[in-house]
Amino acid sequence: MYKKILAPLDGSELSECSLEHLKAVASGCQVPEAVLLYVIEPIEEEYTHYRYHGIPEEVFDQAVKDAEAYAKDYIAKVADRMKKEGIVVDTVIVRGRPAEEILEYAGKNGVDLIVLSTHGRSGISRWAFGSVTDRVLRHSNVPVLVIAPQGCRAL
Repeated sequence: MYKKILAPLDGSELSECSLEHLKAVASGCQVPEAVLLYVIEPIEEEYTHYRYHGIPEEVFDQAVKDAEAYAKDYIAKVADRMKKEGIVVDTVIVRGRPAEEILEYAGKNGVDLIVLSTHGRSGISRWAFGSVTDRVLRHSNVPVLVIAPQGCRAL
C-alpha cells in the first residue's frame, strides 16, 4: 500500500511521537523506504533586524552554521535509533518554511504517506505560532497521519 513514508521532525520530543507510528506502519505494511525530514527555518530576514541593533555579521553566520550542525547531528542520531530497530530510513535536511518544505518534498519525491506529530497548541498560542501540522493536513495531496501528543512516549 505505502512505498515511501515521510516523517518530518523538528528536534523536539513531541515531533518524535510520530516515530512509533512510523515504525508500526513501515513494519506492518513492509514499506521499503522511510524518510526523516528536518527543515531548518530561515533566519536571513532576521539578520536585518540584528544588524540594525549592532550585532556583527559573524554572529549571524555562526548561528546559521550552528543550526546546520545541530540538524545534521540530530537527524543522524534519530536515524541510527530507527535503523537499530530494523527500520530503513533516509535523512534529508532542507532550509525553508516547514509546512511548505514538507509539502514540496512529498510532492516531488513520490511520498505516499506523511506521518507527523502535532505540538498540541490551541487557542491563542496556535493562532500566534501557526500550525505546521494544520497547514500540511489542509494542503497535502497524500494521506497524512497526525499523532496527538497526549500520552506520547518519545523514543
